Amino acid sequence: MAQPTCGFHRANVVGMRRRTFLTATAASALTGALPLSASAATDLTLRLPAPTGNWHVGTTTRALVDPDRSDPWNGSPTRELALTVFYPATVVRGYQRASQLAPAAAEVFKGLDAGVLHPELPTSGVNWAAILTHSYVDAPALPGRRPTLLYSPGGADPRTIGTSVAEELASHGYVVLTVDHPGEASEVVFPDGRLRVIEIGPDVQTDPVQSRLMMDTRFADMRFVLNHLSDLHESIDLRRVGVYGHSAGGATAAVSLEHPRVRAAANLEGYLDTLDGELYPIARHGTRKPLLLAGTDGFRDERFDRTWSAVLSQGGPVRRVQLSDANHWIWTDYAAFAPQLQSAGLMTAAARAKLVGTPRCGVPAVRRLVREFFDRSLTFSG
Repeated sequence: MAQPTCGFHRANVVGMRRRTFLTATAASALTGALPLSASAATDLTLRLPAPTGNWHVGTTTRALVDPDRSDPWNGSPTRELALTVFYPATVVRGYQRASQLAPAAAEVFKGLDAGVLHPELPTSGVNWAAILTHSYVDAPALPGRRPTLLYSPGGADPRTIGTSVAEELASHGYVVLTVDHPGEASEVVFPDGRLRVIEIGPDVQTDPVQSRLMMDTRFADMRFVLNHLSDLHESIDLRRVGVYGHSAGGATAAVSLEHPRVRAAANLEGYLDTLDGELYPIARHGTRKPLLLAGTDGFRDERFDRTWSAVLSQGGPVRRVQLSDANHWIWTDYAAFAPQLQSAGLMTAAARAKLVGTPRCGVPAVRRLVREFFDRSLTFSG
C-alpha cells in the first residue's frame, strides 16, 4: 500500500491515558434528569465535513435480534443490536437530512459523553441535537451491489460518532453499516425510537473477567451481523466485505478477519490482547487477509508495540502506519468537532490536543487512509 501523506509514519513510544466508564447508576441518573437547554437556540451548531465522493448518500436504521444469546449487561434472554446503514443514493431531493443524534440521544450525550466520558468536551454551549449529517433518510439506493464495510466504535462510544468516515465511504460507492454494542455504548437509539444507555461498570478497565466479557460480546455481535448481512440492505455485496473500527472496535475489526465472509480489516488503534496479556488468535497466528494497523503518536505504548508486532512478525499483507501530532479520537467525528469548539472558545488548545491532537490534516488523512486501504483490499469497482 502506498505510504499515506499528511503525517503518517512510524514514530517513538509515548504515554497513554485510560478510558472512563460510568456505572449504570450514574448513567441512569444523568439520563433521567437532563432538562432541555433554554439556550439551545444560541448554542453552537457543529458541522460534519461534507463527503467528497461522486454519489449522494442515503441512510436508514436497522435492528437485529439474536435469539440464541442472552444480553450480558441487562439480563435480557436475547441480544438486540442497532445499526445505521449508509449507502450511495440516486436522488435525495425531497428526502430529509438525517440528524447525527436523535433528540433523546443528544440529551444523554451532552450530560454523559460531554464532560464525563470525554472531559475535554464542553458541558454547555453546544446544541448537540442540531448536528445534521450529509445523508438523506430512506433515499433510493443506487442500483446494483456495492462493496460493504462494517464499523465498530470504541469502548463506550456510540455508532453515531463514526458518521463522517462512514458518509465519506458511502459517497465513494460503499455500503457502510455502523454497529452499536448496546449496554456498553453511552447511548443507543433503536429504529423504533427506544433509547438504551450505558450499563457496563468501570471495573471493565481493570477486571480481566469483565474486560474479556465485553470483548467477547463485541466479537459475537459482529459475527451475528456478518451472518445476517443479506437481511440488512439490498445494495450489500456479500463477496466484498470488510470491517473497520476504532479502539475496542479496532480489535473487533481485526478479530473479524476470522469470519469467512470478511476479506479485509482496518484496526484504528485497538489492542490485540486481553487485559491480562493473552494475545488474540490473529496476533498469535497472523493472517493472510489484508489488515491495516493505524495508530497515533499521542496514544501509543508498549502494549501496542507488543501486540501489533506479534501480527507483523507472522508476515502476510499487514501494514502499520502512524499519524503524527494526533491523539486517540482523531479516528472519530471529534476530529471535525474539536477545531470548531476551540475556535468558538469552548475548548482549550490543551483539551483539543488531548482529545484528537493537532495534525496538519486529520479529517482528510483519516478518510483517505481508510478508503484507499479498502479500495485496494476489496478490488473496488464503482
